[in-house]
Amino acid sequence: MDGEHFALSGMERDKLPPIYSTSSPVVLGREAKQPFPSLGSFISTLSHRREMGGRGSAGTLTGAPGLRHRRELPPICSDVRQKQRISIDTLPPEVRAPFPCDPVIPLRTKTTKDFLEDVERAVQMGDWREVRDFYLTTFNSFLEINAAFKREANGSFNTIEDSGVNSKFVNAVYDALLRTPQDIQKSVLKGIINSLLREWKGPRTKDDLRAYFILVQNPQYSSTSTYVIYAHLLRQIAALSEADHHFLVHWLKKISARRFRQLVERLLQFISTRLFPAEPDELPPLAKSNWWIPSATKVLALFNAANSVSSPPIMPFTEFYNITLEHIDFMEQYRTWQSHGNSSRFSFCQFPFILSTVVKKAIIQRDSEQQMISEARHSLVSKVSRRQRVDMNLLFLNIKVRRSQLLSDSLDELTRKRCDLKKKLRVTFVGEAGLDMGGLTKEWFLLLVRQIFHTDYGMFTYLKDSCCHWFSSWKCDNYSEFQLVGTLMGLAVYNSIALDIHFPLYCYRKLLTPPTVPCDQNTPVGMATATLEDLMQIMPELAHGLEELLNYEGNVEEDFYLTFQIFQEELGVVRSYNLKPGGDRITITKHNRKEYVQLYIDFLLNKSIYKQFAAFYHGFHSVCASDALMLLRPEEVEMLVCGSPDLDMSSLQKAAQYEGFGKTDTTIRCFWDVVMSFPLELQKKLLHFTTGSDRVPVGGLADLNFKISKIEVPTDWLPISHTCFNQICLPPYRNRKELKHKLTIAISNAEGFGLE
Repeated sequence: MDGEHFALSGMERDKLPPIYSTSSPVVLGREAKQPFPSLGSFISTLSHRREMGGRGSAGTLTGAPGLRHRRELPPICSDVRQKQRISIDTLPPEVRAPFPCDPVIPLRTKTTKDFLEDVERAVQMGDWREVRDFYLTTFNSFLEINAAFKREANGSFNTIEDSGVNSKFVNAVYDALLRTPQDIQKSVLKGIINSLLREWKGPRTKDDLRAYFILVQNPQYSSTSTYVIYAHLLRQIAALSEADHHFLVHWLKKISARRFRQLVERLLQFISTRLFPAEPDELPPLAKSNWWIPSATKVLALFNAANSVSSPPIMPFTEFYNITLEHIDFMEQYRTWQSHGNSSRFSFCQFPFILSTVVKKAIIQRDSEQQMISEARHSLVSKVSRRQRVDMNLLFLNIKVRRSQLLSDSLDELTRKRCDLKKKLRVTFVGEAGLDMGGLTKEWFLLLVRQIFHTDYGMFTYLKDSCCHWFSSWKCDNYSEFQLVGTLMGLAVYNSIALDIHFPLYCYRKLLTPPTVPCDQNTPVGMATATLEDLMQIMPELAHGLEELLNYEGNVEEDFYLTFQIFQEELGVVRSYNLKPGGDRITITKHNRKEYVQLYIDFLLNKSIYKQFAAFYHGFHSVCASDALMLLRPEEVEMLVCGSPDLDMSSLQKAAQYEGFGKTDTTIRCFWDVVMSFPLELQKKLLHFTTGSDRVPVGGLADLNFKISKIEVPTDWLPISHTCFNQICLPPYRNRKELKHKLTIAISNAEGFGLE
């Protein structure tokens, strides 16, 4: 290796280990004499320096396809990193010496305008020397990076709100980089290698953080030929302290939305390519680079945190999903996480933001299936051990109800059979000859939800302004029906049934507070921190009133004449409640109005409905007692419970299967023509008629296995369906008018099997 490749002094070269080579080294350049080192030498050099410096590194990846361990690397958690550092206070007096001061950053006067003029002149004249010198100097060290891009060379900028970086200049330099000649682009990569190879003692300075912040934005990392350098940069960023990560998170959220999204996509692509490389030989063996994915995932977590603390978020949380992970053994990842938690043993479940709802649903389903099998096996073994006759009904949660007494019968059945809740659900309507292959279960859920949430029943209040239901605050001696609703929701998730329930998002946040039931029965549940924004989703008119109170500039005490006492109507009776002891005697002023608003919101969304929601919470978790719930966001719980209300019939058409018909048959063409012209309400009825639910499952309509079959009967017959198989059967209708008439009648009268 030529000494000039790394720009190292003779003393530094002496510290480097001997360079080894593989039979077919992966290099970043094609010429015999490359401007930067081979992959083997780069990994060898960094590994040696990291061992000498004693710095922590990212955890290793387990559970990835084809992964084989050579050795476990140190974890990236902060406590391990701190143990590896020696504090000057712990050294004996004779070896104590002050650490050297931070070097003074050289003064660079080039501005964005100057740089762009240099680039324009280089393009026109073909002379890139000045631009080449700028890039070669700027990226050769962290010191020079700060000299070029820091707004004030020796300013401190030690706040989370201001990185001190001239972002406009950074963007201009990176935008121009990919349009420069190849030798300039390679010189930048060479400079980054030099920067990463430098030896560091003690904790990072804010100037170091600024350098990392700038380097991670380099657009060159989109190419797999630069992945080795990118991986080492990510490893160093991942190994920073929590305090340093805190700064980076707040600096990252200041990046423009377009560039922020590009950086996230680049990290996701890096992870996907490492898992499933297009060419196996283009990347180092997994055994030598099993730290790549943990490092990249932890850096991606910083971007996710930056997105979360931004208001509004920079990008939807769903754009952090890595769809590639749907094709790995995610159950092995889940079991690793269950066994080792957030230790140094890496699992994607430690970073659930990267797992799509499809993966999380599959984990919950398989976890549920294992629990179902376990419960059924326990019942079977118990019967056999007592030499009793084995009834196959033992393997199911059998619910028998009368349509006329649907709610009371369901409550009685679920109460009596609470020990069987984790078995496969099977529903029978008394007096009807339908065999439940899934369709009766869907119908039971649909009818029960419709009855429970009816305004006349009084359990829930429908709020027209927000189009959602909320818990009634009336007091009673028995909250078992609220527990029934929670159990019903849990059974729906457990049995993969989508419910037509309209709770606000805050309800699902309460449901995950905490995500697993506390061991101590006296621990409060569902007491999620409530904000004015949460109230805005539920009671927007009241929330606007409280917002006006907070922003009022006049005399709050005289103009509003409020106290810490509120009034609430319950079953036609107006009751008063003090928000704090002696609240009826404490006047609201400009100084205590924030406290009043917070106490009012907490009372409405938590305290006034605590017993109702606690019963609901315990009902849900009596079925869905799974560690997998800890992986979910409130939005994802809502998706699992309710599915999606957005119908995309074109997706259903593309995924449809046919039996007895061809795609181009007259009946099929008429069917899709009619369905596409239906209003949303009739499309929902068609979905309910065919599948037993009018909600779109996680994964979309394409996952329904929707089938259209031909039945050889006269065309005056109505269509029929098999909801357990998501199948609709059509006679060979000859024209659009006939099909539309018969189909509308069928889907509008789809409740019950009507069998005697």
